[in-house]
Amino acid sequence: MADKRCPWCLGSPEYIAYHDREWGRPVHDDRVFFEFLILEGAQAGLSWSTILAKRENYRKAFAGFDPVKVARFTPDKVKKLLLDPGIVRNRLKVAGAVKNAKAFLAVQKEFGSFDAYVWRFVGGKPKVNRPRSTKGVPATTPESDALSKDLKKRGFTFVGSTIMYAFMQATGLVDDHIAGCPAANN
Repeated sequence: MADKRCPWCLGSPEYIAYHDREWGRPVHDDRVFFEFLILEGAQAGLSWSTILAKRENYRKAFAGFDPVKVARFTPDKVKKLLLDPGIVRNRLKVAGAVKNAKAFLAVQKEFGSFDAYVWRFVGGKPKVNRPRSTKGVPATTPESDALSKDLKKRGFTFVGSTIMYAFMQATGLVDDHIAGCPAANN
């Protein structure tokens, strides 16, 4: 099979850069995990390209994705964010990010880091798949089901199994680059 990128990323230079440099790459940085919890939750019902285009705005609006700072956001701060056209202005999603920041800090306290917590769901190492096409990529897996269920139990929101599978792909817990993709972590 000739080398070719995963076809989903070919819509824009930003998509290609995200695909080539981040998607499927193992993350061990709690701030990056928190970033993707916010971004993937915001993406629910929307296209990833919409969120990717707003990523820098999210970084500014959500205190550089610092969960300690986001956990301290007040209802007035949430109201201000809902006026920011640079992010998805959905009250449940914005309030959910604050709720998730608090739950994220609780996970860090219990496990020492979110990294230590989340990697348990894939046995401590990336689950590498090499589908022949994007049709071979599932929307959910038993691992994303388990992560979703556990996060919900811990008080997180916007963490359904489909969102968690996308989160797992984004943070490299799962590597679903198609066979022959030059960005694949072989």
